[in-house]
Amino acid sequence: MRWSIRVARVGGTEVKVHITFLLLLAWLGLVYYFAGGVPAAVDGLLFILLLFGCVLLHEFGHVFAARLFGIATPDITLLPIGGVARLQRMPEKPVQELVVALAGPAVNVLLALLLFPLAETSGEMAAMATLDQPGSNLATRLLAVNVILVLFNMIPAFPMDGGRVLRALLATVLSYLTATRIAARVGQALAFAFGFIGLFYNPLLIFIALFVYMGASQEAEAAEMQAASDTMTVRDAMVTEFLTLPLDARLDRAVDALLRTSQHEFPVVDPMGAVVGILTRDHMIRELKSGGLETPLASVMLQNVRPVHVDGDFREAHLRMRESGCPAVPVVDSMGRLVGLITTENVGELMMIRSALVRE
Repeated sequence: MRWSIRVARVGGTEVKVHITFLLLLAWLGLVYYFAGGVPAAVDGLLFILLLFGCVLLHEFGHVFAARLFGIATPDITLLPIGGVARLQRMPEKPVQELVVALAGPAVNVLLALLLFPLAETSGEMAAMATLDQPGSNLATRLLAVNVILVLFNMIPAFPMDGGRVLRALLATVLSYLTATRIAARVGQALAFAFGFIGLFYNPLLIFIALFVYMGASQEAEAAEMQAASDTMTVRDAMVTEFLTLPLDARLDRAVDALLRTSQHEFPVVDPMGAVVGILTRDHMIRELKSGGLETPLASVMLQNVRPVHVDGDFREAHLRMRESGCPAVPVVDSMGRLVGLITTENVGELMMIRSALVRE
């Protein structure tokens, strides 16, 4: 994820902090400071950091559960709205997805049980909701946070864990695609309900509604893509008519190719015809602003973009594209010759066509 800073690495999983999270800390620090001075700012920021510590442990619950099934977890990114653990692939069996989905909330349940003896629970339970009041019992606030995290994440809607739990349960008796469609529709219905209630009671619910609706839509699209691509090879998805750029060319030649064609990504090849990088339109425009037309392509192109074999599995190729962060992947034959290109634009068009033809 762009604008993320790596802060740690735990067992092969990088922990990253998005820059907006740091901005959130700075803003909250000022809010607490003006509300109660330095003591309030220190207490408030300590609480926020511990809160996101609970979120991080929640995500590691998913990570360690995924590893039980051989699923790699490259990174966890902390955002102002929570944490995101990126799994290299989704669990193949409903029981596996159920375990991975429940592992996160299970961590919060465990944390709540550990905090309970330290919390002030003699008063009304409503007192536990005073999360924005520096000076109140820290353990009580953290206990409330973990309870809220469990309840919020178990809402049966994507992208929350409850949506994945619902899909896993449905997938035990239905196909994966049908289960995803039903779970996505449930999530979208809940999103409309949250949005409607938010109009009259709390604007925050409108934000949550948008978050839930987009998450449900993306999950449904991903399932449609998976179903449509199950029998596809790289050959089925690749573009065969495209321009390449020589390694010794300058940016002016790339600009000319961009304007003369509808192509947005260009393989860069050495004198022997081997692919050494990919030049994207975004990198091209960015470099034009700073370096000009005479900039060598070698200093602009994306390197280390591994090619895929023409007869390889499309899903693996698409996964490699996502992992590389490059919107295009070169395709080579058994002799290592460049024969095609897979781009996100072409994949999107192909998936729309294939998913329209899918019949269960």
